[in-house]
Amino acid sequence: MPKIRKFSIEFGKKEKVLNYACQTYQLSRPNKVGAVMALIRQCQPRTIDEWEQWYFEHARTEGKSPVKITPESLEELGVRLFEKITEVVIPEWQEAFRNLTLQDCIDYIHNLTINRTFDGYIREKSVVNDGLAKHFPSIRFEESPPELDHAGDIDYLGFVGNKAFGIQIKPVTAKANFGNYSPSERMKAGFQNFEEEFGGRVFIVYSLEGEIANLEVIAQIAVEVARLQE
Repeated sequence: MPKIRKFSIEFGKKEKVLNYACQTYQLSRPNKVGAVMALIRQCQPRTIDEWEQWYFEHARTEGKSPVKITPESLEELGVRLFEKITEVVIPEWQEAFRNLTLQDCIDYIHNLTINRTFDGYIREKSVVNDGLAKHFPSIRFEESPPELDHAGDIDYLGFVGNKAFGIQIKPVTAKANFGNYSPSERMKAGFQNFEEEFGGRVFIVYSLEGEIANLEVIAQIAVEVARLQE
């Protein structure tokens, strides 16, 4: 098998802080840089130069008022990333480093493993058993099996005959304004693979204290159930 040439730049130890700040301040979301994986699949480039040229000719930000993406707009995002890191991230981390204790680390690992896992488990159960199952009594909901390729992104499957749609459950507290949440490109690709395998779409259900926060998703699921039943 021929070795695939990589074009990505390596940032070494800087990568972690760059990645953290970029994700925290949502500077690589589709509303900033467009749906890049969808765009490159439309382009089907043979070279990176072809892809870059096509991207700047066609890419638009996602949202109510799409804006054409230019080299200058990407540079502006880079400037904003630098400002966030130097003015916010570094001071916050320096304070955290000064105050960090051994007990904090011990408590964190225990809390992450036991408490948060249990909270997430109860939240998922409540959303499905007390919410979705009551709205869709004819649908068989099952937890995503570990061997499923997309198990990390799909929490439950809703079976409609021999087809299924996927459910991802997210706590509202993880994103104060869930209306602005956008799945990563990797996640979108996983959702697409799930749809190709099971026939149904993947829906993100937001949980607020165990109840469905984005109630509009119920009508969306109902439409999908009707489609899968055809």
